[in-house]
Amino acid sequence: MSLKLFPALLLACITALGATVGSPGDPDLEQALRSITQDDLKTTIQILSADEFEGRAPSTPGEEKTLRFLKEKFIELGLQPGNGQSYFQEIPLTEITSRPVADLTVSGGDETNRFRYRDEYVASTMRMVERSGIEGSEMVFVGYGIVAPEYGWDDYKGIDVRGKTVVMLVNDPGYATGDPELFTGKAMTYYGRWTYKYEEAARQGAAGAFIVHETEPAAYPWAVVNNSFTGPQMSFASEDKNMSRAAVEGWLTVEAARRLFGQAGRSYDELKAGAARRGFTAIPLGLTASVSLKNSIRNVVSNNVLAVLPGGERKDECIIYMAHWDHLGIDTSRTDDPIFNGALDNATGVAGLLEIAQAFTKLEKRPSRSILFVSVTCEEQGLLGSEYYADHPVYPLDHTVAALNMDAMNIMGPMKDVTVIGYGNSELDDYVIEAAQTQGRTVRPDPEPEKGSFFRSDHFSLAKRGVPVLYTGSGTDHVVHGTEWTREQRDKYVAEKYHKPSDEFDPAWDLSGTVDDLRLLFKVGYRLAGESTFPKWKAQWPAHAGN
Repeated sequence: MSLKLFPALLLACITALGATVGSPGDPDLEQALRSITQDDLKTTIQILSADEFEGRAPSTPGEEKTLRFLKEKFIELGLQPGNGQSYFQEIPLTEITSRPVADLTVSGGDETNRFRYRDEYVASTMRMVERSGIEGSEMVFVGYGIVAPEYGWDDYKGIDVRGKTVVMLVNDPGYATGDPELFTGKAMTYYGRWTYKYEEAARQGAAGAFIVHETEPAAYPWAVVNNSFTGPQMSFASEDKNMSRAAVEGWLTVEAARRLFGQAGRSYDELKAGAARRGFTAIPLGLTASVSLKNSIRNVVSNNVLAVLPGGERKDECIIYMAHWDHLGIDTSRTDDPIFNGALDNATGVAGLLEIAQAFTKLEKRPSRSILFVSVTCEEQGLLGSEYYADHPVYPLDHTVAALNMDAMNIMGPMKDVTVIGYGNSELDDYVIEAAQTQGRTVRPDPEPEKGSFFRSDHFSLAKRGVPVLYTGSGTDHVVHGTEWTREQRDKYVAEKYHKPSDEFDPAWDLSGTVDDLRLLFKVGYRLAGESTFPKWKAQWPAHAGN
């Protein structure tokens, strides 16, 4: 090829790509994109994160206000009910609020130690009983608490923990060592998530299960554990009333863990290092644990909110846009501000969902495929709302083209790039790259895969069942301030506001970056809605994830 021809051909290719996802030559698309504005976003965020909405906890007056607001907005936009004749999908749940009768007591090594609730440990149960606990339960250190045959790893090999209490580390061995040959190296797998660790402990028959918290591998400070795991906890009720779960599921601060292992005559740091090596075997600690929980139990109902823009000739196929509406509600034990307003997490995502819904209604030509807008409940309780939808889909999953998730949008301003959480998993990456080109932005993978963000939001419930998903982050390179400033701002939010009452709306937020991100996500869905093919997972997607 003549080098003289290359620039012209490159320009032609870029022009063609731009036309694919929408260019200035597509007035219908441009009209839709212009409808996504900062003013609309700010208005919605302020409403949803106001004290009046009481922190939007599931099955509370805060939920009722949130549902009413979302239904009214969807009706105002002219969208049809997304679940038959209803805008709601009811989800039956069990709510358990656990309170320890006394502090966690650990005996052995010629002494007894007590650990203070909330300061040094938290504990709860999924068992639907008025009393739950452990009494004189032998304690065993099981490393990372992982059984992963595909990685040749079994922390429970050679030990019977039935009726015992296991203590384990957060994240997984790949993170601890940074060894790219161990699990997936620095990037967290699903085995590193607390949800998996409790599930595996239950499969092993453990009576108690405690995870040692450290800020870096957990990706959040102890205050997040304290605020998230001490109030009402919701779950699906199994036929055995969740009696197959451990009687006690909890967390220990790293300082408490050091004291506990010291009581056993062990070094926490040495045990932690050994747990990340191949060939690790579980270690009985020669200690026993006791704690009793008194539980308040309610059978409750919460709701996903669904609205649909029916498609044309391929209306039986759908693209899902999703964002969770729930947050942590009110903690009446707090003497200062008791309301967890959840402005960034996730009033911003819900506001984005409504903006994209509005944009689709501005199109003069109806999309070929249907667009389903789903605001799910109980994300903060372990992705329960999206899990329920995945098990009870309105559109069959094999007719669901893709799911695009919005969780905690960009409040820092315009970015030169956009982050794809789980980059490399599916062909949706290519759609993002094309859309980003039209904005003059680049696409980057998650800069912090060790935090396991792919497993921590609602798209994961659908990904586990084979639906291609897209979850974008805010980007890492601010147009004015660069990457270091962006990272500092994000770290500051996690340390000071994430899952705290201080996550409140700030009029100084620059939502221009959110507008960019929403317009990008709109373009991706717009293109998908006009196609007849389905994006595919790529070969390297770990099929075992979450199973």
